[in-house]
Amino acid sequence: MTSSAQDTGTSTARTAAAQRWFLANAVVAWVGLAIQLTISATGMYPTTATKPSQYGYGNAPGIEGLVGRLVDFFSYFTIWSNIAVAVVMTLLALDARRDSSVLRAVRLSALLMISITGLVYGVILSGVSTLRGWEVLANLFIHQLVPLLTVVVFVVAGPRGWIDRRVLLGSFVLPIVWLVYALVRGAVIGAYPYFFIDVVTLGYGTVFLNLAGVLLLGLVIALVLWAVDRWLTRRAAAS
Repeated sequence: MTSSAQDTGTSTARTAAAQRWFLANAVVAWVGLAIQLTISATGMYPTTATKPSQYGYGNAPGIEGLVGRLVDFFSYFTIWSNIAVAVVMTLLALDARRDSSVLRAVRLSALLMISITGLVYGVILSGVSTLRGWEVLANLFIHQLVPLLTVVVFVVAGPRGWIDRRVLLGSFVLPIVWLVYALVRGAVIGAYPYFFIDVVTLGYGTVFLNLAGVLLLGLVIALVLWAVDRWLTRRAAAS
């Protein structure tokens, strides 16, 4: 076998291995979303919100509160981040060689958002969350397994060499869109997804400081991911 043929075979094997990782990541993300969506849509458990300024407080039980529960579901940063991961991983699982400037930015955005989801939940929200039954399983998927697996897949399977300054800036578009949406919706309905952006209770000054801290955390994570990507890319090129 010639060196060229060997290189082609190795590249094909690496691509197939990467696709398996991407598929596993996508499946875990979709399963977690499906479990949480089912819980939210059916109103399986009464809301634990105790303040009118939190999502869920005003949603009626049963079919009457279905629309409100679904809109709330799709308004959480956690759900946005898991959907971003699920979509990007599905696209890469279908074609690991797929590439575009938009996909690169959304790939980094998904990584960034799901990392923030895991960290913020672990540090801030886990201590104030009350979970029952299937909520425990859903929480395990969307707040723990998906964040951890997504970072592992990034390290193990890449894609490599996708991050640069332009992609890094583009990766903040989706999180900022969510922030604007959450604040605008909150101003309209008087309720917010998380206590640390509850304008009714904290006021805009404190909320903006909290959000600035989250954005700074996101910037640090993005820079770390960029550094890791550059190191892994150089390592792969040298092997």
